[in-house]
Amino acid sequence: MPHDRIHAREPTHHVDRWTRGIIRTIEERDGHCVVAVEPENGGDRGVVELVVTLAVRDLFLGRLDVEDDESPIGETVWFREHGGT
Repeated sequence: MPHDRIHAREPTHHVDRWTRGIIRTIEERDGHCVVAVEPENGGDRGVVELVVTLAVRDLFLGRLDVEDDESPIGETVWFREHGGT
């Protein structure tokens, strides 16, 4: 399965290929993590569902500037769509 890409920090490589967005929801579905992100530039896209592995979820959540007891909802991330479910 092709997975989407997500970063907690602004990428320094191929910056034109990444979209900046705001996390709206995070949930587990079928053994994967689904992160709903609203692109900052808006447009007709609306909220995008990104499908990543649980390991990638743990990695990007660990890099966000939030405390363990805080929610990542509303935080900024950078993403690329590649597939998903």
